Amino acid sequence: MDLEKICKKVVEIAVETGRFVKETREQGGLSVEVKGKNDFVTKVDKMSQDRIVKGLEGLVPGAGFILEEEDALHERKKEFNWIVDPIDGTTNFIHGVAPHAVSIALAQNGEPVLGVVYEIAMDEVFYAWKGGGTRLNGKRVYVSETPKVADSLVATGFPYNDFSYLDPFMKSMDYFMKNSHGIRRLGSAATDLAYVSCGRYDSFYEYGLHAWDVAAGVVLIREAGGKVSDFNGENDFLFGGNIVAANGKLFDEMFDIINRIMVKKEF
Repeated sequence: MDLEKICKKVVEIAVETGRFVKETREQGGLSVEVKGKNDFVTKVDKMSQDRIVKGLEGLVPGAGFILEEEDALHERKKEFNWIVDPIDGTTNFIHGVAPHAVSIALAQNGEPVLGVVYEIAMDEVFYAWKGGGTRLNGKRVYVSETPKVADSLVATGFPYNDFSYLDPFMKSMDYFMKNSHGIRRLGSAATDLAYVSCGRYDSFYEYGLHAWDVAAGVVLIREAGGKVSDFNGENDFLFGGNIVAANGKLFDEMFDIINRIMVKKEF
């Protein structure tokens, strides 16, 4: 399988879809629906997902789909699956706030092997395939070299409907406010992970996530020289609901802090 060739086609699909999203937003009339507490979907999400799925069909024969907006016509398959978030950061999108991004990944036997994140407002497309490195608008990028949390910029995402880890999460925020260069929250996990892959952020962690939030970003970070795991140090970040990511030099310290605060609750 030629992952490079497939990835370049996915880049085209993501960018075309992102520009459609932007044009539609500018025309108004978003038609917002509520899926759950602080969980929204717009007509644009659904239209964008349809465009993406149509473009992806046939790129990898027999591949299934894992979609944010459920679609009974497209099911998950055993070996290959496309993992799609048509607009990551829908709440930002509704309010006209950046960032919001198109996120597309291909997973083989549960391992992400290709990832594309197109951040719409900045017109930046991040993409990577297994063994091919990570690129931003065609230029090779790498994770940062920051060796210590004390010298790092940390990114996270705030819970919006799952408050089961709220107490330890607030303790983690307190820790990083006092023991790093600062903490940032953009509202798009896909964009956060992309920013780690190019060195803008040194690390990222969040809970309450889904496969479509993180799958593409995982490939970007790994291919840029970084590391990812779930809060337990395993590889269940796609479906386990939480993730910690950092450059290779910083990862062990970052993981230890997150594991101690969010899992062992030692703080």
